[in-house]
Amino acid sequence: IFINTARGKIVDEKALIKALKEKRIYGAGLDVFEFEPQVSEELFELDNVVMLPHIGSATVEARTRMAELVIENLKAFFSGRVPPAVVNKEVYGGQG
Repeated sequence: IFINTARGKIVDEKALIKALKEKRIYGAGLDVFEFEPQVSEELFELDNVVMLPHIGSATVEARTRMAELVIENLKAFFSGRVPPAVVNKEVYGGQG
């Protein structure tokens, strides 16, 4: 069983569809898609695929943690520190 809740672009959807059709992969659960917002029509035709509309993070726990991370980042920024969730620290003015 294949599950992707991360990023659609990390999966070759054509290869996944082929593997699902040939039963090399038993089934798939997808919350993200390679060419979002478009979803391959072939995925809709497969009965061994469960799809969600990019709502994998819509849990109380995930949303609470997101809010906490925003607060942590703002506190760090306003106190002159590099926010903990900065992805590209190299463009943050050489700090950190």
